[in-house]
Amino acid sequence: MIYLRNILTINIQEKELSPKENCLQRKEIVIVFVHLEFIMTYFKNRRSTDRPEEEEGVERIRRLKIKMPNIKVFGGSSHKGLTQKICSKLQLDVSKASLKKFANKETNVEIGESVRGEDVYIIQSGSGEVNDNIMELLIMINACKIASSCRVAAVIPCFPYARQDKKDKSRAPISAKLIANMLSVSGADHIITMDLHASQIQGFFDIPVDNLYAEPALLEYIRLKIPNWQEAVVVSPDAGGAKRVTSIADKLNIDFALIHKERKRANEVEKMTLVGNVEGKIAILVDDMADTCGTICLAADKLVEAGANKVYAICVHGVFSGPALQRLNNSKFEAIVVTNTIPQEENMKLCPKIQCIDISGILAEAIRRTHNGESVSYLFSHVPM
Repeated sequence: MIYLRNILTINIQEKELSPKENCLQRKEIVIVFVHLEFIMTYFKNRRSTDRPEEEEGVERIRRLKIKMPNIKVFGGSSHKGLTQKICSKLQLDVSKASLKKFANKETNVEIGESVRGEDVYIIQSGSGEVNDNIMELLIMINACKIASSCRVAAVIPCFPYARQDKKDKSRAPISAKLIANMLSVSGADHIITMDLHASQIQGFFDIPVDNLYAEPALLEYIRLKIPNWQEAVVVSPDAGGAKRVTSIADKLNIDFALIHKERKRANEVEKMTLVGNVEGKIAILVDDMADTCGTICLAADKLVEAGANKVYAICVHGVFSGPALQRLNNSKFEAIVVTNTIPQEENMKLCPKIQCIDISGILAEAIRRTHNGESVSYLFSHVPM
């Protein structure tokens, strides 16, 4: 195997190629080499007969302890715990970077190891100090790009400013488009995100965007954690989430309902109307984001008034800003289930009703497949370990 790799490397050196072509051709050879190494190691270590015929990528990497070459994974300040979990699943160490502030509060980034010719993945979620974290991500991307990395991908579990995706009133900005422009200008070659508030945000970019879905993980939670889910009704708290809710209801083969809301202003709801029957059933509210939680708490009250036995809330991104935690503690929910696209450790301490689904496996497998040039569509219907 080493002999084969040396021959391929010498063959590249004999050709006159531009630095970019050289980088890409070396990467193609490394991918071939990794696939051959996977095959040889797999059959060498395959002992038991109780393993499935096909094994998911990150699980195979973890079991065989295979190191992925030519890849660096950095984490921003927003979600260090998620970065550590992703790297653990990929059998990688978190790459070194110093993230500090100058005395005047400007962001100071120093990449602590060589990224020349490497695929770089930078994990930064749109949470906490959102504006500072965006700037930190942009500087990290640019620092890696001008340090001669082969490709730079931004892994953004919760995309910032995603709710400002259209001009809904006079002189309103389309901030999601501005963020897309900034990421492209900084040097990002690829974006990996999860459950965009509006899927058309992908069209704001001139670079590839993989919008992953937490739906397989949510379905798994419902089947395993909610008793008598077969008698439940999946409810959308607004008309915009109807497509998401009908998809889940179809896969579970259960009924769905819809709550129509009229807003006075942002984060304030004037009137709610329930469309559908929840009497004597378990109601499962599903939404992409829980921010101040005023809407879903009012929706829970509406569902209980309509005769629901129990009410659960399942949201992908748990922002929980302002009075959210107090509202949830006083709400009629059995549980509020979110993913860890945003850190939830402190929120779970302050609100016992919050439960968290780990999506690090989905992001780790997306990174592995992207690095090896494989399709990520498998993740739209499966939950990696």
